Amino acid sequence: MKILISEEQLRQGIARLAEEIRAHYAGKPLTMVGVQLGSIVLLADLIRRLDIPFRVELVQARRSVRGNAEPGPFVFDPELLVSEIRGRHVLLVDDTFHTGNTIWDLIPQLDDLGPETIRVAVLLRKEGQSRVPKQPDFVGFNIPDAFVVGYGLDYEDRYRNLPYIALLEPHEMTGGAAP
Repeated sequence: MKILISEEQLRQGIARLAEEIRAHYAGKPLTMVGVQLGSIVLLADLIRRLDIPFRVELVQARRSVRGNAEPGPFVFDPELLVSEIRGRHVLLVDDTFHTGNTIWDLIPQLDDLGPETIRVAVLLRKEGQSRVPKQPDFVGFNIPDAFVVGYGLDYEDRYRNLPYIALLEPHEMTGGAAP
């Protein structure tokens, strides 16, 4: 395992990200929506650093299954949202922007609920892998397309607790292949 982003670099990057978010949303009704479990650490750090009023939600998306058993788009149950987002500014908070498919699938579903705007903040954007026309509005770090762990990101339920982002080598993964 090789450290890609140190604990100190993460602290500085999260502080910068929080400042950009604070400046953009000051005086606006904001709801931050964490996407999947991997966003929890980033979401918690942003919550501690933002000094503006906001609501917090967490969505668990899953791939729908089509009639031919092929995985379809990511979907979530809007009934699980605790607070109303109609007329509010929504900030989707995700750990990693790889292909962008998860965010791209969620945006229209949230848009159906009537928010004022929907923007996206991510900790990591993997370079050269985007397959969608929308890019994140707020990015902590750009990284190469590699399998990373730490700071909420896991591999087979391990490494989520690391206080830094590390590259996981193929030989460190079960069977030698990335998930």
